[in-house]
Amino acid sequence: MTQKRIYFGRFISTPKPDELLIRTGAVLVDSKNGRGVIEKADWTVNGPNDAISKFGVEVPVVTAEESGFFFPGFIDTHIHASQYPNAGIFGKSTLLDWLTTYTFPLESSLGSEKSPMYNDSIEPPDPLARAEAVYNRIISKTLSLGTTTASYYATIHLEATNLLADIAFKKGQRAYIGRVCMDRPEACPEYYRDESTEETIANTKASIEYCRSLDPSGELVAHIITPRFAPSCLPETLSQLGALAKEEDLRVQTHISENLNEVKWVKELFPDQSSYAEVYDHHELLTSRTILAHAVHLSREEMQLVRQRKSKVSHCPASNSALGSGFCPVRTLLDEGVEVGLGTDVSGGYSPSILDAVRNACIVSRHVGYLNDGDSKFNLSVAEGLWLATMGGAKVVGMEGRVGGFEEGMYWDVQEIVMGDVDSSGRAADTGVDVFGWESWEDRVAKWVWNGDERNVRRVWVGGRLVHERR
Repeated sequence: MTQKRIYFGRFISTPKPDELLIRTGAVLVDSKNGRGVIEKADWTVNGPNDAISKFGVEVPVVTAEESGFFFPGFIDTHIHASQYPNAGIFGKSTLLDWLTTYTFPLESSLGSEKSPMYNDSIEPPDPLARAEAVYNRIISKTLSLGTTTASYYATIHLEATNLLADIAFKKGQRAYIGRVCMDRPEACPEYYRDESTEETIANTKASIEYCRSLDPSGELVAHIITPRFAPSCLPETLSQLGALAKEEDLRVQTHISENLNEVKWVKELFPDQSSYAEVYDHHELLTSRTILAHAVHLSREEMQLVRQRKSKVSHCPASNSALGSGFCPVRTLLDEGVEVGLGTDVSGGYSPSILDAVRNACIVSRHVGYLNDGDSKFNLSVAEGLWLATMGGAKVVGMEGRVGGFEEGMYWDVQEIVMGDVDSSGRAADTGVDVFGWESWEDRVAKWVWNGDERNVRRVWVGGRLVHERR
């Protein structure tokens, strides 16, 4: 059965890094087979009735508010679903201390009764019930923030990872589900690791098959091969994961060069490879479908290798700042031809909001400029930040040309944004963004980026399906 809708109003997008495209018009979305695709777009339409006339179809019309606009859904290229309860909890830790103190205990509690978090438990723990609560909440939360696509790390636990896939599929978010792989005894706590390479690969294959049973097309939910980072995996495990990714033609996600002590540790663990990037390349994990989170401390040679392999980078500015990892030189990566998107990196990042990641990316870029003799070329503009959050992210997750904009043939993965019109008495809707009426639309978008939050997200669609509506 074909289900069509017309969407009329103001459409704002960033088809190019330096372009904030603002148009008024209408698009016709065909949700045949549950996959909402933009069938036609007409930027001369001047009203709902005109849209029906020009498209020649009698279908419902969804109209954006005059003070609002349609914007492509955000793409979170790096987020740990299992860590959401720890968002904002990092103390004075740097990366490696934070993993041991906060992260591994929490992640282990979502699938094992042996977690340190249960040491003082009076009642018998139910790890899967805990996982269900966490995963239901993080997916609902990210959808409410306009995130239509997310690349998730789960935990090492197969049942809980499959539960994350179930919930994402049910709620309708476009999601890549990663069962975390970690089996190197000297790098992983005894209570939280796979017992062997064989166990890692067997459970990863089982997760792949489970995701395919939910969504054979892989268009909405798909597995993503997920070695936590090079130090967490035995060399043989890395090699077999690389071979599996190639055999199954799957995405890969991992971390790289987030922290200087981590980079030093990798050199000690892998003395035969000349760099962190080469470690992944040696194990055939540096592919055109690989997402490398952070990349704060890559050398120019590593950047060139990443570009040659067509691997992508997830920039996680809030996390890098919160954990004191450093400032990722995004402009340099882009100039070197490396594709970059944005990630929240919850819970190293304190917020699951990609809009917050946009403003943090802009702020961090200014620090990078300051450290380079105040050179403003490193500064990211609002438009560039939004481009990274949409079109850039689409490239990173392998969905270029299919999400991130309003072109015909793209999925209707969209958020409707509203802002507060201030009246003569000074009253306005509680949206966090006050509009007085004299601002240009470019300035209104800037106010949204710097002041906005989930109160601005009125409705969200993924593949034409309404997956969130603010009441």
